[in-house]
Amino acid sequence: MARFITFEGIEGSGKTTQIQMLSNWLEERGVEHLLTREPGGTPIGDMIRRLVLDPIHSGITPSCELLLYAAARAQHIEQVIRPALEDGKLVLCDRFKDATIAYQGFGRGLPLDLVLGLHEFDVLSLKPDLTLLFDIDARLALGRARQRDTAKSSDENRFELEGLEFHQRVRTGYLEIAGSEPDRFLVIDARGSVAEVHQRVVTEVQRYLETRGAPA
Repeated sequence: MARFITFEGIEGSGKTTQIQMLSNWLEERGVEHLLTREPGGTPIGDMIRRLVLDPIHSGITPSCELLLYAAARAQHIEQVIRPALEDGKLVLCDRFKDATIAYQGFGRGLPLDLVLGLHEFDVLSLKPDLTLLFDIDARLALGRARQRDTAKSSDENRFELEGLEFHQRVRTGYLEIAGSEPDRFLVIDARGSVAEVHQRVVTEVQRYLETRGAPA
């Protein structure tokens, strides 16, 4: 049975590491699934990803940023996510529309009704079945992210250059979204070692899949 699971969290929360580890765990157990990410997942989406995440493009306005993410998501849903779900695959996605609400709504200060209204457009209205939110103190997470980017000389760190207050607003936004949809969200404590967090993820996802008759 098809399921759509998204991973969310502020920069440095460890979600990207954890979604890859979960994908490996599922693969070892023969669970057919698709691993993808936003922005990205398609050639057009990857081009938009480079545009919105490269620090050289610091002049992108919040409204332009919102629409670029929406454009990448529309392509992603139509070309990748929906076809995979229709084929009965489990889909894991690193960020989805909750990130836009948290970052462009709460973080950038765009009106939430604007952000939410945009996602009422049919192609963007797809909602995850389960969302794992990796929660961690913004100061600690931002330190992790900046240390990671220094080590890797990342060209995708435009958001890490934002001040602590921005990341605190994003975290607050995520927690508010999760609180408004407790049946969809699982808040994962992102503190501790990678292995400890992975075990938390496996425990929750395995329970979720088993209760819905899916193999795990």
